Amino acid sequence: MRIAVLGTGPVGQTMAAKLAELGHEVSVGTRSVADAMARSKPDNFGNPPFPEWAKQHPEVSVATLADAASGAEMVVNATNGVGSIEAIEAAGEEHLAGKVLIDIANPLDFSQGMPPSLFVANTDSLGEQIQRRFPDTRVVKALNTMNAYLMVDPKQLAGGDHTTFVSGNDSEAKTEVTQLLESLGWSDVVDLGDITTSRGTRCTCPSGYG
Repeated sequence: MRIAVLGTGPVGQTMAAKLAELGHEVSVGTRSVADAMARSKPDNFGNPPFPEWAKQHPEVSVATLADAASGAEMVVNATNGVGSIEAIEAAGEEHLAGKVLIDIANPLDFSQGMPPSLFVANTDSLGEQIQRRFPDTRVVKALNTMNAYLMVDPKQLAGGDHTTFVSGNDSEAKTEVTQLLESLGWSDVVDLGDITTSRGTRCTCPSGYG
């Protein structure tokens, strides 16, 4: 499958590398390829700059958000939650119409330092905001209750005896996402219901989520 991972941070990198390892054709989307490939300093989490990661993963292409989304069959939103709507807009509404978008971001506000707060809570969620803004995109919220390393390798903790969740309005989209999660090693995927149910899972996200 052709999959676009939007976001070049540690979550996007981890997800893209694993999906490529599983045999998918993966493209990482960024606002500016030139800027991303010119980074020379570690990120805010102390990880090596993106060009080093890209050099170690030649099987993953790097493209603009729009180019990555236009060529993909499925899209993963791994951008910082604060900028997710803007990034997805840059990917292009026309490039996302009819496609499954797996939203693994969280609405974390780091403006006051650690631990972060939520910039949307209780009566709304980031997943709902994305679905409202892109009504023709089949949004499924998933994998936002853990760090990136556990997302792609649940067996590293307690042998993988865990439950993960999906929320979304499109049942077929949730089935597709569930199959992808199972390929990552998740054996118990619970369908919580429509996209509004992502309000609950968002409140259990790890504060160190990147």
